[in-house]
Amino acid sequence: MFTDPLFIIVVAACLGVAVILVLGISTFGKEGAENGKRANKLMRWRIAAQFVAVLLILLFVYIRRQGGQ
Repeated sequence: MFTDPLFIIVVAACLGVAVILVLGISTFGKEGAENGKRANKLMRWRIAAQFVAVLLILLFVYIRRQGGQ
């Protein structure tokens, strides 16, 4: 499973979501209107990245259930 390219892509997508989440949360803690706008933009990016990650997970599960290696 760890040599499956799709699995590696899924893990990378999940890590990307986690990084965006941490950056967004850390930006919420800073003062200023510009930081608030940046935090909101990062959270929108997180939602998009999370959507892609979920689609990749579903694709991975679908392919594995079909017997694909």
